[in-house]
Amino acid sequence: MKVVTFGEIMLRLKSPGFERFLQSPMLEATFGGGEANVAVSLACLGINSSYVTAVPDNPIGRACIGELSRYGVDTSKVLKTGKRLGTYYLEQGACQRSSVVIYDREHSSVSETTAEQYDWEKIFEDVSWFHISGITPAISANAANVTIAAVSFAKNKEIQISCDLNYRSKLWKYGKKAPEVMSEVMKYVDVAIGNEEDCQKSLGIETKILPNTAGFNEDAYKEITEKVLSTYPNLKKVAITLRQSNSADINGWSAVLNNRKEYLKSVRYDINDVVDRVGSGDAFASGLIYGFHKYGGDKEALNFAIAASCLKHSVPGDLPLITETEVLGLLKSGGSGRVQR
Repeated sequence: MKVVTFGEIMLRLKSPGFERFLQSPMLEATFGGGEANVAVSLACLGINSSYVTAVPDNPIGRACIGELSRYGVDTSKVLKTGKRLGTYYLEQGACQRSSVVIYDREHSSVSETTAEQYDWEKIFEDVSWFHISGITPAISANAANVTIAAVSFAKNKEIQISCDLNYRSKLWKYGKKAPEVMSEVMKYVDVAIGNEEDCQKSLGIETKILPNTAGFNEDAYKEITEKVLSTYPNLKKVAITLRQSNSADINGWSAVLNNRKEYLKSVRYDINDVVDRVGSGDAFASGLIYGFHKYGGDKEALNFAIAASCLKHSVPGDLPLITETEVLGLLKSGGSGRVQR
């Protein structure tokens, strides 16, 4: 199996530990971005994964590519163009104080590229799965056009396409609303992934469930999945993650999946000491892709994905550095956390 992901990777600047921005005169510098996180996660799971983006040809851009390469991601199709790498700042919350994200990604390299700059024929050579998210079409009109061109090309090659809806209100600023663009993208998608807010605000799906209020009543989400599948007849499956945020440190975590034949519910995890939740949705997406490939059954894939994303909450940084052995260990043990010797 060969998987390609496309999107924007950013420089992540985070205040140390749980400090406020510049409480100490320093920021921790790493890299991250939804589709890049999926590529790294799949590589850690043993899948041949390739990441496509654009970065400036400067020391920061080269360090970014190097970070992906050291985890086994193929970066040979990354464009070296433009003047800047997008940046985001993270202040990690604790207890009842929420985390804060500030974006600085206007005029980034990938936001200014055009579809003609990418060699889609080479990018999709021998590829069986293509993954995108709703973040990239939000950053610029150019990025939206490139995303639509990419999914159209992939569909013509009969490649399976997954999309993590990932609604980001702070990014949709160039004149179009999310449903306008995402409705065009979704015409080509086979598997949609998101939470209840993503479905409603990214796709414009109306339901009785208010974002972030449904808790762990999994049955309440069946209506959302059915409406998404009804709106997009090309979709084969819809998966929704359910996060119960009791505080920044204590989360309940599970998911559901509707494949038009069954409405499936995952195992549930109570995460009592969140280290870093950024990238957990990407770990879920990559876990699903891996699970579909490795285990075949949707129930097994769903449980693998939720376990992988549960473990990501224990890893600092964006990148889901989780192995199959660790995921299977969690599924078997239920999460005792005992030392492995």
